[in-house]
Amino acid sequence: MGFVKVVKNKAYFKRYQVKFKRRRQGKTDYYARKRLVIQDKNKYNTPKYRLIVRFTNKDITCQIAYARIVGDIIIASAYSHELPKYGIKVGLTNYAAAYCTGLLIARRILNKFKLDEIYKGVDEVTGEDYYVDSEEGQPGAFRCFLDVGLARTTTGARVFGALKGAVDGGLDIPYSNKRFPGYDQESGEFNADVHRKHIFGGHVSDYMKSLEEEDEDAYKRQFSRFIKLGVSADSMEEMYKKAHASIRSDPVHVSTAKPKPDKQKRWTRAKLSKQQRTDRVRQKKASFKRANNIE
Repeated sequence: MGFVKVVKNKAYFKRYQVKFKRRRQGKTDYYARKRLVIQDKNKYNTPKYRLIVRFTNKDITCQIAYARIVGDIIIASAYSHELPKYGIKVGLTNYAAAYCTGLLIARRILNKFKLDEIYKGVDEVTGEDYYVDSEEGQPGAFRCFLDVGLARTTTGARVFGALKGAVDGGLDIPYSNKRFPGYDQESGEFNADVHRKHIFGGHVSDYMKSLEEEDEDAYKRQFSRFIKLGVSADSMEEMYKKAHASIRSDPVHVSTAKPKPDKQKRWTRAKLSKQQRTDRVRQKKASFKRANNIE
């Protein structure tokens, strides 16, 4: 078939339907959102919770939310910029930091709903599969679904680090190990040791060692903040172990109250009273008379 020019005539424009705003902006995948948001009819108004994971150049955002007509309602959130409080001061966007952020949001939401003592998650991080089951005679496990947005879901992607942290923290999230680091697509086998290594930043420490041997100047330039804060390749695993324990012991976010300024800034002129307006007119008259020598 030869080339056919598409003619956009009046009929085309009359039938044209404008896409949703966030689709036009390239921000929302509505095909995925519809399936993540719509709840079964027999569950009535029960919220369908989502674990929203987003990455920026310097931060990781994890939120638990559910959808309503007015918009999404956020019930809990955790950020990787909170991790310095727990002892992780550098590498706030890598796989290990994503795991810690996922663990933090899990412990925080369970603490909020008084489920943290019932669903404690894993005792020891091994990188193996772990699924949360509801305890008999207790409130059910907190179930939510992973929302990755527009991120590419490749094997070893950091979004799955946040997922693993949330699952190990005690959230009931359906998942498969086929996208975790350590899964071999050819053999179809999953190596949990490789996954554990990523959770504790082993891939970063290996790169630090190799770069230091090959080019010391590049190592000092690339890992200057690590060196400044005394974080070495050998001490990295211990740092993450302490952070995990610290997150479990105190996951609650404490809001810092900003002190109110003594004097409120005002950008517009204050309204004059009747007396002040009368006095202002009197002063203008007196000034005009003096300038023109009028008695």
